Amino acid sequence: MVQFNWDDNRVFLAVAREGTLSGAAAQLKSGVATIARRIERMENALGVPLFLRHQSGYILTDQGEALLPRAEAVELAVGDMRLQASDDAGIRGQVRLASVESLVAGFIVPALEPLLAQNPGLDVEIAFSTVAVNMHRHDADLALRMVRPERGNLRVRQLATMGFGLYGPKHGAEPLRIVTWPQSESLAVPLGWSKAFANERNARFAVNTLAGQVEAVRRGIGRAVLPHFLAQDDLRLLADRLPDGGMMERPILLVTHSDLIASQRVKSVADVVSAEITRRRGELSGL
Repeated sequence: MVQFNWDDNRVFLAVAREGTLSGAAAQLKSGVATIARRIERMENALGVPLFLRHQSGYILTDQGEALLPRAEAVELAVGDMRLQASDDAGIRGQVRLASVESLVAGFIVPALEPLLAQNPGLDVEIAFSTVAVNMHRHDADLALRMVRPERGNLRVRQLATMGFGLYGPKHGAEPLRIVTWPQSESLAVPLGWSKAFANERNARFAVNTLAGQVEAVRRGIGRAVLPHFLAQDDLRLLADRLPDGGMMERPILLVTHSDLIASQRVKSVADVVSAEITRRRGELSGL
């Protein structure tokens, strides 16, 4: 029986995440043939096929899917061992946080400021997108989301509720044009709210950032459904409920891969961000 080589674990993870030998080779700065040999060696050592080989790339088998969380746990343990053995004090390593746009500047950055000042070896990467990241592919270590994941080895905790209202410019007549998001399946909820306040005669102005939407309303281009905490100081609230009386609110969820909960660096970022959001949940709800 072929002896298992623990270093092949990172090769397995690279191929699983990239989906191709060439992508994994580029990530690991190795050759494609070497990556292929090491995957084959790992399969022989474990006695199970880990990938289905297709012209389009490598797809995890059921056995590979089952082993993926354990391989990620090994990766985390090795990384923490290296950090623990370091002579430098403080929390070190990289944490990738995916967020909704509205929370980045006003909540996440202020929350991280003292943590980063105290830990110069901590590397934090923040990215926002209207599309939820794939936590199973390890696209992020933490995520702030408004939609609860349907499956997976994830820990989900609700931190607050974000309230929304229909806003227009501070002064003057109420514009007829609707300022909203571009069409996207991931934006079905806010798009539905915007449509509830429009009719066929209302033209649209679609902007894919909240900052752009707030500015468009401020300039009188149109009216928009916006988070209360972003709009209530500079804009005029036109409606705090849908025409049918329904509330406009969404949960703010902190999502963590279960295998990363014990990581000191991930936990430190999760703790300060969740504390800031929880402390200011009244502001987020619009109360």
